[in-house]
Amino acid sequence: MGILDRISTILRANINALLDQAEDPEKTLDQIIRDMADAIGQARGQVAEMIAQEKLLEADMERNQNLGREWGHKAELAVSRNAEDLAKEALRRKIDYDRNAQAYASQLQAQQEVVSKLKYDLEQLESKYEGAVRNREQLISRHKRALAQQKIAQTAAQLTAIDPSSELSRMEERIRMEEARAAAISEVNARPAALEDRFAHLEADSELDRQLADLRRKVTGQLPIPEEELRPAAQLPNPSGASGGSAGG
Repeated sequence: MGILDRISTILRANINALLDQAEDPEKTLDQIIRDMADAIGQARGQVAEMIAQEKLLEADMERNQNLGREWGHKAELAVSRNAEDLAKEALRRKIDYDRNAQAYASQLQAQQEVVSKLKYDLEQLESKYEGAVRNREQLISRHKRALAQQKIAQTAAQLTAIDPSSELSRMEERIRMEEARAAAISEVNARPAALEDRFAHLEADSELDRQLADLRRKVTGQLPIPEEELRPAAQLPNPSGASGGSAGG
């Protein structure tokens, strides 16, 4: 195959594909029905024309047959009157008309076969036309249903291709990671405070233990004697300072 042939094939294929995409089945059906109606009208005209020719052939055949019979009678009359020359001429014409009638009969038979075939074809075309008219709404409904199914299938395919569950899973993992990072940052920031709190608790516990030990010694008599109690009586302050001084004198 040459380059030009291949290019021509590719162009035809692309053009046919574009036509298929642009074709509207409803409009196409209406156009087909109109074309069939036009074809039926033309076929009826052709059949009528062929029937007219058939009638003409039939009329020519009958006319020649009648003329042949007439000249046959004239030949008989001439023979009965001993007019041999007229009898021969009458027979000659009778033979010509008979031959013409036979030729017309052959043509008429062929014409009748053609007319019969055309009538059958016309009946078939009319039947298809009536079927197309009856089934138009059904075919259009089937086409619309097929388009709806195609749209549903395309939408389902798009949803399958999108697969939002994978995106949701990815976002969930990202959120979990952010939560883990936030928890880690909180834990890191909380360690110094926790250490200080532990030391504070230790100091509070030491003070509490000391006070508890003092209380225990006090209760058991092991508490140290205050310095006021260890001083001699003479060193104790005299509540009435004057009398103390006279005693010393």
